[in-house]
Amino acid sequence: MTLLLPALPAMAAEACDIPPRYGVSEVAKAVVAAACGEHRLWYRPFIDRDGRIASLGVTEAENEHLADNGLIAWQRVAGYWRESATLGPMGAIAGASSCAQPAGNRYTDSDCRAFLIDNPWSAAFISWVMTRAAVPGFTRSPRHIDYIRAAYQGGSNGMPYRLTDPGSEKPAPGDMLCFLRDRSSTLNYSGLIQALGSGRTGNWKSHCEIVVSANMGGDRTLYLIGGNVANSVVMRKLMLDRTGLIELPKANAASASTSLIEQNCSPGHEEECNLNRQDWAALLKLTASNPAPAFNSTAPLPPPPDEPIPTPVTH
Repeated sequence: MTLLLPALPAMAAEACDIPPRYGVSEVAKAVVAAACGEHRLWYRPFIDRDGRIASLGVTEAENEHLADNGLIAWQRVAGYWRESATLGPMGAIAGASSCAQPAGNRYTDSDCRAFLIDNPWSAAFISWVMTRAAVPGFTRSPRHIDYIRAAYQGGSNGMPYRLTDPGSEKPAPGDMLCFLRDRSSTLNYSGLIQALGSGRTGNWKSHCEIVVSANMGGDRTLYLIGGNVANSVVMRKLMLDRTGLIELPKANAASASTSLIEQNCSPGHEEECNLNRQDWAALLKLTASNPAPAFNSTAPLPPPPDEPIPTPVTH
C-alpha cells in the first residue's frame, strides 16, 4: 500500500547564497561577494518586485549590533567612509573629522553619528565594495556621478567600467545600475549622454546599486544591492524581460521639489507607491576581469590615502 504524503514546499534560493555561474570573472565574483557579505550583516532587507520595502532590520545611526560578527550599525557606516578614502573629501563638513576617530569617545561618537544621518553614504558604500574587491582603477568618490562620468569618458574600452544603455544591454554580476535623482523631468540614457557630452552634469545627484545576480534559475529577476537605501544596505528586485533586459519602471515627470516616485503615493493610493520607479539612466558594465594583485578577501582593508580623491575633469 502506497502512502501519499503531502509535498514539502521547495526552499527558495537566496541570490547571495548560490555559487557564481560559469564564466563570471574573478573581479565580478569579488564585487558580488563584498556586496552580499554586507547585505547579510544588515539582516538581508529587500525591496520586492513591486517596489515596496518587504523587510528592514537596523538602520544607519542605530547603536544595534549587525548580524554575524557583532558590529555596531553606525560604526559600520563610518567604516565605509574611512576605508574607501571617501571621508577626506568631506572633511569640511561638520562631523566628518569625528568619523575618522576611533569609536568610544562620546563627543566624537555623537558628532560622527550626526554626520552619518545628514550625509548620503550610498557612494561611500559602493567605493568601499570596490576597495574590498580590489577593482583596479575604480574612481572612488562620495558622489556616484563621478564614476558614472569616468565610465563615460573611458568610452567603449572604459576601465574598470563602461557606460551603457540599460534599455539595450543585459546586466550581469558585478555591473552597476544607476538612476538620476531630484530632477524636474526624466532624462533616461539619451539625456544623460547629452548632459555628459556637454559637461553639464557637475555634481548631479544620482544613485548606483551593484548587480549580484540576474535571471537566477530563470526567474526573470535582477538582484541589486545598494547602500543608504532606507538607511540600510538593501537588496532590490527588478523585473527582466524574456531576453534578459531590464523592464524599466516608468518614472513620472515630477516637480523639482519631489522625488520621481509617484507624487500620488499615499495611504489612499497604495498602487502608486513604487520605489523601483526611478530614472534608471545608466548601466555600468564591468570590464575589468581580475582584481588588483594585492587582493585578499580575508585581509584587512588598506588604510586610506592622506590626500583627497581628485574630482575627474568633465568634458
